[in-house]
Amino acid sequence: MSQSRAGDLYVVATPIGNLADMTQRAVDVLRDADIVAAEDTRVTARLLSAYDINGKPVVACHDHNEDVVARDIVDRLAQGASVALVSDAGTPLISDPGYRVVNAVIEAGLRVIPIPGPSAAMAALSVAGMTTDRFMFCGFLPTKKVARRSYLSELPFSTMTVVIYEAPHRVMDTLIDLCGVVGDNARVTLCRELTKQYEQIWRGDARKAVEAVDSGIVPVRGEFVLLISAPNVTDSLSADDRRLLEVLLAELPPSRAARVASELTGLDKRVFYELAMDMKVKSY
Repeated sequence: MSQSRAGDLYVVATPIGNLADMTQRAVDVLRDADIVAAEDTRVTARLLSAYDINGKPVVACHDHNEDVVARDIVDRLAQGASVALVSDAGTPLISDPGYRVVNAVIEAGLRVIPIPGPSAAMAALSVAGMTTDRFMFCGFLPTKKVARRSYLSELPFSTMTVVIYEAPHRVMDTLIDLCGVVGDNARVTLCRELTKQYEQIWRGDARKAVEAVDSGIVPVRGEFVLLISAPNVTDSLSADDRRLLEVLLAELPPSRAARVASELTGLDKRVFYELAMDMKVKSY
């Protein structure tokens, strides 16, 4: 392969909906690879055909056979073959199969080379208008209500943007749970069908998101990326409140500073603590 040597595993990102997003490097790697490991061979066959890559050996690599395929790929690499790993759309391993393959190749002492490109999570973050200096990607949430609400209750919505994937038939349930766990005024961005013909990006709060989905303003069709953060409760603090906290933080740890500030002002200690932690992070 050009600019590469045989025996490497290439982790290749592919379009999430728009074929024009395929990089030339990704096309070259797929064309030159000895074999392609694919989440769904039918989907990948159509992708290869779109770029006139014909006759390429493609093997299935999905959740149900990944351990076996991982061993086979390691053997092929050891024999000098080059292998390209792809998922149905986007970057492999990001809520898609591939981790066990990559880990097996690393443990065998062989090289893994990223071929970066499309990612629904990164695309959504870039247009949400929410903080991106700190974010957490959580993939798909549990499908059962109790487990989903429990999982949501553990996420750090107050300190970073949380990114999740959701199937269309579960979007409403997830939004309702968000209202219950995080609050009606949690900040939400709904990204639907990114890069496709009916791409839609909706921004608002959790309660309005429920209404938008319920009314059909945001149709429950296509794959969703949800970005969520808690309302910025520290906006309710005055300049004097903030200055008081700054003075206290110069002498006290965040928890004690928040408690003292709360006692002096009568305001919620949790609001002061959230601001204290934010100040601490930004001071690093």
